[in-house]
Amino acid sequence: MDYKKIKTDTEAITRKLKDFDAPTGNIYESVSILSKRANQIGKDIKEELNRKIEEFATPNDNLEEIFENREQIELAKFYERLPKPTLIAIQEFMDDNIYYRNPAKDIDALN
Repeated sequence: MDYKKIKTDTEAITRKLKDFDAPTGNIYESVSILSKRANQIGKDIKEELNRKIEEFATPNDNLEEIFENREQIELAKFYERLPKPTLIAIQEFMDDNIYYRNPAKDIDALN
């Protein structure tokens, strides 16, 4: 998923508890889903950033070769401006873009 194109708030806002409770029927289950999704998003963003930073890595680092790299600075600034993974996960949850299931509920439904 392209996290750069997601339209969400870049800062935390106050939300109604009922909005999180409605999809699952349990606020704690909703928070668990959000937490797991935010961890997935954070990991994906970190891996993408590390791949891009590797392009700037030099095999021989010594003090004379270290210099200010404008492209690397712009890349870092871009990733700093992205919404936090938690905010992206909340937006996906509110838009019903997260698939989740509870195996315990699936077993109860079969019985």
